[in-house]
Amino acid sequence: MVVAFKVTDGERGQWSVLHVSGELDLMTSPALRQRVHDAVAEGRHSLVLDLSEVFFCDSSGVGVLIAARRLIRSCRGRLRLILPAQGAVDGSHVNRVLGALGVRRLFDVYTDLDEAVDEEAGPLSA
Repeated sequence: MVVAFKVTDGERGQWSVLHVSGELDLMTSPALRQRVHDAVAEGRHSLVLDLSEVFFCDSSGVGVLIAARRLIRSCRGRLRLILPAQGAVDGSHVNRVLGALGVRRLFDVYTDLDEAVDEEAGPLSA
């Protein structure tokens, strides 16, 4: 079974949203890295990465997430991740990988887009 990797753009208020689906791995992570760089180059410094449809993430995918965080922070921007609603309870794959590598605490994680763009909503705890 081949699952296509896809990144689509969206906007929600002052937030730019990148919806990511498929596998985030060595072959696909450069595409996400480029999309994040493009967004920042266009002046979009409030970014939500919707990872709710990512079912596999390897270390190169995690590297892209960490690099995105570093880039956004260097612009004094904000980065938020969306993991599936069940991720808080029994862990999505991305959530488990981030936790296993000890980097989950670096990210502001939300369960859905409405929460991620809500200025008053707090992230899930690590």
